[in-house]
Amino acid sequence: MSVSLNSKDEIIMRLVHYFVTVENYQPIIVNGVRNEIWLENLNAPYRIIRINSNYIHNNDQFEFDNFKIRNVVKQIKRKTFTLKMKTLNILLDVGQDVKIEPVKSVDSYGISSIKDVRKDDGLAGLYPKLKTFTLHKGDNLDLIVNITNDINNKTEEENKSYEKVFKPKKIIFTWAIIALCVGLFFMFPPRSSIWYDLALDPNAIHAGEYWRLLTAAFLHADVFHLMVNMYALSILGRQVETFLGKGKFLLIYLGSALTGSLMSISITNSLSVGASGAIFGMLGCLAYFGYHYRLYLGDALRGQIIPVILINLAIGFMIPLIDNAAHIGGLIGGAFIAMALGLGRKDERASRINGAVVTLIYFAFLIYLLLS
Repeated sequence: MSVSLNSKDEIIMRLVHYFVTVENYQPIIVNGVRNEIWLENLNAPYRIIRINSNYIHNNDQFEFDNFKIRNVVKQIKRKTFTLKMKTLNILLDVGQDVKIEPVKSVDSYGISSIKDVRKDDGLAGLYPKLKTFTLHKGDNLDLIVNITNDINNKTEEENKSYEKVFKPKKIIFTWAIIALCVGLFFMFPPRSSIWYDLALDPNAIHAGEYWRLLTAAFLHADVFHLMVNMYALSILGRQVETFLGKGKFLLIYLGSALTGSLMSISITNSLSVGASGAIFGMLGCLAYFGYHYRLYLGDALRGQIIPVILINLAIGFMIPLIDNAAHIGGLIGGAFIAMALGLGRKDERASRINGAVVTLIYFAFLIYLLLS
């Protein structure tokens, strides 16, 4: 059986194959477009690649085409919480009189043959691997089969990595911390002598009792305070422990507890207890996680995580007895520590380095406030 491919179809297949298997782009569905392929990689210089096989016959139509691109990209930016989104626009059928020029955040290239793809002043100048990227030789049917198999293998590999992150795991440390908090509540009842020795007391900490920065995160003021925090921890802690693993969860929890306590005594001058600083650290971690997996999680970041953070912070500002400074300190600490520890992605080395730097700066800033 023989299959006939025109040159335009062959270019499309080869480009999609290259961008998906080599540059780690993913196809996205854009409603209301025809004869266009949209690809997305939020970690690449060009976050969006659009391949258009429609005929662009004059400059007015080219301007209108750019207008369409900007409207689609606006929708993607809103969905993915992205401020800047540079787009590569590949045109496969352009009239000779059309003047192709870059516009704001959109770079366009006209392609009419495979040779055009490999030119230094074309796509190969942006993606040098295109110069030598080839497929197994054969007829058109072999080409289609090879491309399909490669893309399917790449998709299967990506799905396995997502499955590894999101599949249910045995939860240990979340339940252990809940058990510890409940146990300490009954062993050292609120306002007992030992409870006061472990609570976040600014005067005692300035006198050198620095253990209180951590121990206060395991104490609670009353049964209602304990129940609310343990309920929140049972939900958020399980998610973080599932997505990032047990070791990273524990480091984020303890680190957020410390940053929450440090922020609290830097801003307020009252005794404080509770796990809410560490719990807000879980929210900060999930916000960072949700941002990087926003393509997979859909609207979870915008529709669930961010509103929960804002609502709880608003409640903290409205109720005088709530230590919102600890909440803010833990929230920021959780996000920074999660960035430093990483999410297990292959392409995040630079993000981990940046996360380590900002985490150290953040701790240094809080310690400076403590000692000043």
